[in-house]
Amino acid sequence: MTARTEAQPGMDAGAALDIRPMSGHLGAEIHGVDLSAALDDATVAAIRAALLRWKVVFFRDQHMGPEEQIAFGRRFGEVTPAHPTLPAALPEHPEILVLDSDESQSLGGTEIASLWHTDVTFVPNPPMGAILRGVEIPEYGGDTQWLNLAVAYERLSQPIKDMIDGLHAVHENRINMKRGELASEYERRFRAQNIRSVHPIVRVHPETGERILFVNPNFTSHVLELSRLEGRHLLAMLYEHMTDHEFTTRFRWAPGSIAFWDNRATAHVVPTDVPPGMKRTVHRITLAGDVPVGLDGERSYALEGSSFQ
Repeated sequence: MTARTEAQPGMDAGAALDIRPMSGHLGAEIHGVDLSAALDDATVAAIRAALLRWKVVFFRDQHMGPEEQIAFGRRFGEVTPAHPTLPAALPEHPEILVLDSDESQSLGGTEIASLWHTDVTFVPNPPMGAILRGVEIPEYGGDTQWLNLAVAYERLSQPIKDMIDGLHAVHENRINMKRGELASEYERRFRAQNIRSVHPIVRVHPETGERILFVNPNFTSHVLELSRLEGRHLLAMLYEHMTDHEFTTRFRWAPGSIAFWDNRATAHVVPTDVPPGMKRTVHRITLAGDVPVGLDGERSYALEGSSFQ
C-alpha cells in the first residue's frame, strides 16, 4: 500500500506521522518515529489520534527493552500490573506479561482453544489499551489478527441493534479447552481466583463516542436479561457476525515490531501456528481502563473480584 502522511486535526503540522493503513476498517503502520526516544507531546497526540482512528497501530524496527516499553506506555496512561492472575515472569518489571510459546506448551497451553477476545474483560474496568513487543519471532507463522468492534456494531441490522442496546452480559476469567481436555497448569494459574463482571453488550467509547459491540467468545459467559438458551443463540450470532473477515486485519511480526491496540474497540486472536522447533516470545503491557458505560448510562460492575490497576 502506498505510504501517505497524515496530520491529525488540530495538531501542529510538524507532528505529522507517516501512517500507512493496512485494511479498510482498521490497522495502520506508523513509520518515522523512534519509540525508545523521549517523545514530544505533539507526537504522542498524533499517535493517540491514529490509534483512535485505526484502532490498532504498528511500528517496525524499534530497539526497545522493557524499560523503554513501559516508558512509552506511560505517555498514554497508567501502566497496570502484568495480569490480574498470571504471575509476572520478569520480577524486576512486574508490568510486563511474557507470552512465550515454549512455556505455554510446557504448561499445557497448547490444549487451550484460541478464541477471539478483548483483554481482561472479566474485570469491571478492562484495560484501555495494550502494547505488545516482538522479542523472539519465528521465521514464519505466529501472525496476530485484530477486528474492529465499532464497525461490527455499525453493520448490524437495526432490529438487532434495538434488541441488544439495553442488554448486559457477564464476563468471567475462564479458559476454553480443546476437545474437552482436563484443566492445564496454565488454566489453573489463569483461574487462581474467580473474577466476574457485568458489562453492557453495547458500550460507548469514552473518547470517540462510537458504539462498540462489547462481547467476546473467550470471556463472555451469558446474557443477564435472557434465558441461557436465548443468550447462547444471541451470542453465537454476534460472534459469527463480528468475526467477518471484512472487519479484520492481520500483522506479520518481526523482532522489534510493536503493536498498540485500543482494547475498548477491538478483539484479537492468539496465533497457534508457531512451527515446531521455532519459538515466539512477546512482551505485553496494558494501560488502565475506565469503567464501560452503556447506551442507557449504566456502568459496568464487579460480581467477584475488584478493579484492575
